[in-house]
Amino acid sequence: MLMDKNRLDMFQKLTETPGVSGYETEIRQVIREYAAPYSTIEKDNLGSIVCRKEGNSAAPKIMIPGHIDEIGFLVSHITEEGFIRFIPLGGWWDQVLLAQKVILKTSKGTVVGVVGSKPPHILSAEEKKKIVEKKDMFIDIGAKNKEEAVKNFGVKPGDPIVPVSPFEHMSNEKMLMAKAWDDRVGCALFIDVLKELNNIDHPNTVYGVGTVQEEVGLRGAQTASAVVQPDLCIALEVAIAGDMPGMKKDEPPLEKIGSGPVVLLADATMIPNIKLRDLIAQVAEEEGIPYQFSAMMGGGTDGGKVHLHNKGVPGIVLGVPTRYIHSHTSILNYDDYMQTLNLLIALIKKLDKNTVDEFIR
Repeated sequence: MLMDKNRLDMFQKLTETPGVSGYETEIRQVIREYAAPYSTIEKDNLGSIVCRKEGNSAAPKIMIPGHIDEIGFLVSHITEEGFIRFIPLGGWWDQVLLAQKVILKTSKGTVVGVVGSKPPHILSAEEKKKIVEKKDMFIDIGAKNKEEAVKNFGVKPGDPIVPVSPFEHMSNEKMLMAKAWDDRVGCALFIDVLKELNNIDHPNTVYGVGTVQEEVGLRGAQTASAVVQPDLCIALEVAIAGDMPGMKKDEPPLEKIGSGPVVLLADATMIPNIKLRDLIAQVAEEEGIPYQFSAMMGGGTDGGKVHLHNKGVPGIVLGVPTRYIHSHTSILNYDDYMQTLNLLIALIKKLDKNTVDEFIR
């Protein structure tokens, strides 16, 4: 598939804009700018953004959430020597943190830093065998002491800390590398859906929802559901790709980059609606779109909260296979994105009231 420059520019803007859990103001504004030409915008009281695209009917209400927050950190305190101690926002594996670049968003602007620890040259042989834990790390912002960090740099406890990793093409230019694909890819998808539906009849009303605080407990999905009152939910996410060294044959995850969208069979928070799952497979086959199945019992998505709203909401998760999520840099494939988008559009065109009502019979 040919790559669209405007879409690539959107990818860059979405992934590079800061927005760790609880501090999503900047990324919410970016999503508002992209979605506003194609939808009516409102939000919930936690800060999730709700983008409504009316079709030929007010119902059914189709909610397609993608969370706008990314994993990051929070300043817990500043040492007398001017180093930053921090706590995680979201799930971080200790092993991926050391020597990584970050920025602090302070009252006086952006402060750059790097994650550090005791140098290996002074560790004992026994200490060198152990993974350094987050509690023993710090962030070096180049301050000579606490006073300079606070008064000159504006750092204070509670300031958000954001990973730094630019959007870029790899040598295979369809392989796209960036921070925060989890879940700015879901945000890009619902923006593109709203844009494409602007010129397409659809028998429903679609709500592209950018949820907040997913990485710390699926919180925005719960409050945004109260705004939307959905009849059906298709959560848009990354999916964990397993096509890399170290994976054993038939060891999950089995999904591969370049093999199409991923339909989640189950996770720790939701088992999808079976009729909806089957319809997605049927539509994909009718449209000639490759697709993959996955089960991920070690995590959850916004769908886990939405499907429990009110009397219950038929739901499922569609994902774009991605490598190295919950680190500074992850990778996905442009063609997988476009196939997921095409599947969503074809599916939404079929979701009239009778079809959605059938899911709960």
